[in-house]
Amino acid sequence: MDGALHALPVGVACALVGVIIGSLTLTGGATAFAGYIIQIGDDSLFVSLLLTMLTCLVLGMGIPTIPNYIITSSIAAPALLELGVPLIVSHMFVFYFGIMADLTPPVALAAFAAAPIAKESGLKIGVRAVQIAIAGFIVPYMAVYAPELMLQGDKGFEATLYVVFKALLAVTLWGTAVVGYFRSPMNPLERVLAFVAASMLVVALPITDELGFGLAALVLGWHIWRSRDTQALTV
Repeated sequence: MDGALHALPVGVACALVGVIIGSLTLTGGATAFAGYIIQIGDDSLFVSLLLTMLTCLVLGMGIPTIPNYIITSSIAAPALLELGVPLIVSHMFVFYFGIMADLTPPVALAAFAAAPIAKESGLKIGVRAVQIAIAGFIVPYMAVYAPELMLQGDKGFEATLYVVFKALLAVTLWGTAVVGYFRSPMNPLERVLAFVAASMLVVALPITDELGFGLAALVLGWHIWRSRDTQALTV
């Protein structure tokens, strides 16, 4: 009896997947979407990735993990493959944003599940969750432009370490820019400069890494030096 009760949600999820995929396939929606993404990708890979992200956020709303991956990988991932994105990276890109739909309003299942515990509005929790996790929305883009982040490519172990360090620094800067706090509250100028530095580390263009590292060192160094007095007063 218990096994049947636990299998019931899985069966419903599988039926839902079949309905969605069947509808998109029979109506030609999946093919049209993939063709549209590929057409845009000829001019701008970033715009294609942005549209794919938005699509996966919509497709992943209110759907469990396994059917979420089945839907997003069958509809969105093939378009990224046609644009030259590596197989594993393309599948992880669409799966990642399908899962992020759990904290993205208006559905935000994880936020509404936490609402009774926090005794707060689910929508308010969802907005705050997106604000805290905003840096996580950038990591998949870094994996596309630098596949070494997912142990892909043939540039060696040193390249992987470099990209991982760059990603950690970018996520830290993005988080501090959004939240507005590092060792102490950050002023608006520090937040703007941290955001710019993180953006430069994400963009895969010549000199952007050097500019990003330099600006990051400047912002963090200035903030740490400026917050010494605050830390001393606290102690």
